[in-house]
Amino acid sequence: MAYAIRIHAAGGPDALVYEEVPLKSPGAGEARVRHTAIGVNFIDTYHRSGLYPLTLPSAIGSEAAGVVEAVGSGVDWVRPGDRVAYCGGAVGAYSTERVMPADRLVKLPDGIDDRTAATLMLKGFTVQYLFRQTYRLQGGETILFHAAAGGVGSIACQWARALGVTMIGTVGSDEKAALAKSLGCAHTIVYTRENFVERVKALTGGKGVPVVYDAVGKDTFPASLDCLQPRGMFVSFGNSSGPVPPFNLMMLSAKGSLYACRPTLVTYTATRANITAMADELFGLVLAGKIKSTPSQTFPLKDAAAAHRALEGRETTGATVLLP
Repeated sequence: MAYAIRIHAAGGPDALVYEEVPLKSPGAGEARVRHTAIGVNFIDTYHRSGLYPLTLPSAIGSEAAGVVEAVGSGVDWVRPGDRVAYCGGAVGAYSTERVMPADRLVKLPDGIDDRTAATLMLKGFTVQYLFRQTYRLQGGETILFHAAAGGVGSIACQWARALGVTMIGTVGSDEKAALAKSLGCAHTIVYTRENFVERVKALTGGKGVPVVYDAVGKDTFPASLDCLQPRGMFVSFGNSSGPVPPFNLMMLSAKGSLYACRPTLVTYTATRANITAMADELFGLVLAGKIKSTPSQTFPLKDAAAAHRALEGRETTGATVLLP
């Protein structure tokens, strides 16, 4: 038997229930993974609250690292004893063990430990598709990234520095500003006391930026559009303050022939070839010392509700990990 956090009804953190669950043998194309570290992400709170509805009752969690315990037929890219990590696919990472599709798994290099891996996969893959695929940064650009001291933002700061990109990041406090700067964010804006549109325009000589990456949502829209250059791109990839409200498409025309998109990790990791390529680039930067990621907060798996309260209360910086 294994233990898992499950949801029987959408709601607040108290909707997360720690319970015993049956564990089957892996079938064709599957692997059984014993988790050693589990990543906590905002998408988990969206699943729990019902913003992104699940069929209930349901497991939860999208990212973890662990050890392969057994594999089913047709699986030859991982074997028992391999250290692996994954993100995306069917939910269920908030568990001591699980059986899952083996094509989601990537082997961990010796230089990346399990707790680090559990902070890297979903957040690092998110930065990879944002910076290298959705709006491909070449180096030399100045960009705006909201929530620069969060889990995704902390990796984005370092990746931007590695690419030679000048990152302007919004943060909620002076402490978070200091953290973001230490990780490579060139300029920080404390949104609780500064107008981020005015600051972006001042920092760019009135030109604005070619791209805004926004995981905040309602609270930063439509002001984010006012930070863009003509033909700039607004990339919405999260809703920590609530979803972006419906808007008239003519707004994009009026503000300078702008682009707006809503990418998801699911699309970018739809194939094993994409997963492997994204992991290779991410792990390469980590092994080269250009991206460092360790948990800023850890909680026992059974205390997942406390982890969600801290995350939604903006009491966390960097990454949060659950330990089985």
